[in-house]
Amino acid sequence: MTNTSKKNESAAVELKDVHFSYEKGKYALDGIDLKIKKGECFGILGPSGAGKSTLLLHLNGILRGEGSVIINGLEVNKKTIFAIRQKVGLVFQNPDDQLFNPTVEEDIAFGPANLGLDEAEVRDRVEAVLKSLNLQGFEKKTSHHLSYGERKRVALATVLSMQPEIIAFDEPFSNLDPAMVKQLIDTINALNATVVLVSQEILPTMACCDRLAVLKQGKIAALGDAREIVSDISLLKSCDLDFYFYCDICRTLHIK
Repeated sequence: MTNTSKKNESAAVELKDVHFSYEKGKYALDGIDLKIKKGECFGILGPSGAGKSTLLLHLNGILRGEGSVIINGLEVNKKTIFAIRQKVGLVFQNPDDQLFNPTVEEDIAFGPANLGLDEAEVRDRVEAVLKSLNLQGFEKKTSHHLSYGERKRVALATVLSMQPEIIAFDEPFSNLDPAMVKQLIDTINALNATVVLVSQEILPTMACCDRLAVLKQGKIAALGDAREIVSDISLLKSCDLDFYFYCDICRTLHIK
């Protein structure tokens, strides 16, 4: 076996018997065991309230419950939290939760500057990310004056400028028009990182991910190959994720 094969088989993210509760007696996460390999794009599907965002917030220690969360061999705890947050970049569902500086370039530069990088390195990172996300010319614009889709791209840019090993997306396709969804899929597929993507949007998630987990009421209801899971209509219906009515609409419109 080559070194490359060994690298691809090792876990970037591992959750062991993770429980978390917002209120006593009711688990938002109820015994989650999960391994995500280095370099893969892994999708987590589930309806609202299934525990998807709660799980995501455990990856960089924003939330911590019972059990273990291990990131590239490093367990998340008080002593490791600074190192963990350099390894894991989280792209929130609402871009306004990540944008708070006067201009786009200041938002993107904020993270690298706080890592203690010199001014030249920060500038290089900002310019590289602006180019990769088609944001050149946006440097002096105010983030909150941009369109929602543009703010989504800037929010992603603030994470990419940190060059994390793992990038976690919370509902990345929500409230985007089809052209923006396609652009975001292409961007995600081009990332040189481990990607964890939580969503209710099945088709865009399938366009990015080879493996999926399905969450239902804080538990993993299914885990495996994306095509096999999405082909299981009874599973999707039982988890309130049935999207096959779209097929019926297409047949009604005589769209093949």
